[in-house]
Amino acid sequence: MKLDLVVVGDANPDVVLSGVPDEMPYGQRERLADAGALTLGGSAAITACGAARLGLRTAFVGRVGDDPAGRFCLDALRDRGVDVSHCTVDPSVPTALTVVLVKGGDRAILTAPGCLPLLDVDDVDPALGLRTRHVHVSSYYLQPRLAAGLPAWFARLRAGGVTTSLDTNDDPSGRWAGGIAAALAQTDIFLPNEDEALALAGGGDVAAAARSLAGRSGRLVVVKRGARGALAWTADGPITVSAPPANPVDTVGAGDSFNAGFLAARLGGADIAAGLRLAVACGALSTRAAGGTAAQATLAEARGEMSDG
Repeated sequence: MKLDLVVVGDANPDVVLSGVPDEMPYGQRERLADAGALTLGGSAAITACGAARLGLRTAFVGRVGDDPAGRFCLDALRDRGVDVSHCTVDPSVPTALTVVLVKGGDRAILTAPGCLPLLDVDDVDPALGLRTRHVHVSSYYLQPRLAAGLPAWFARLRAGGVTTSLDTNDDPSGRWAGGIAAALAQTDIFLPNEDEALALAGGGDVAAAARSLAGRSGRLVVVKRGARGALAWTADGPITVSAPPANPVDTVGAGDSFNAGFLAARLGGADIAAGLRLAVACGALSTRAAGGTAAQATLAEARGEMSDG
């Protein structure tokens, strides 16, 4: 079967605790949160689920452990219509685990990376590049082996007519290095959030950061701005859209649902402005429930939100 999208990167269970105390003291003291949920996490996994929900024929490629956490991830992806037949199950290293502490509109994230650093370009079946229209990679800084091979792999994909996109996500080290320039040179669509764009560009305002990251290659840079919508830097300058009004329950994974919406729109032939409008609608709708996948939008829902917003 011809695929629309192959998503490569991270998958892990998320334990999402909402309404946590202002301080989390040690000393074996117990504190209570308002609510908790066990959901599928990982930027790549959430993006893949969002894309499948929007109707794209989607495969996910990642690495999980041979443990209950890994089986939970693969089952959750399958249940959402994502092909996981090319994933690696590693019996030697555990699946990554993440705890998300949500307080108001902010959150703290703790991840035990487990097998994520072992994911490699060689884990991706080369035949997938012949079967798909687009490849998206998430969580560049959590997967150093994948990051090291990304420039050459993306170059091969593009030479074969496959378009590429990248969402670095956060850099836990705070250094924002690791050869990202070489990877961006082979990336058709770069999808950072505002903080990531500013960190990678060395500061400035968001438009200047997007322009800097676009460089001279014609790369499309799309910056996610949360409640402030999104900005894309194109050959003709910036395009901005506002976000529809929302009363978020939980913003975990909203940026990944945005990614899915933008890629679905562009693969469907939409122009950049229409792609941004669909993307911000998908991001906003995903905040209706705890976790990254529970409230992801269908294409009809997202188009309705576009009309309303």
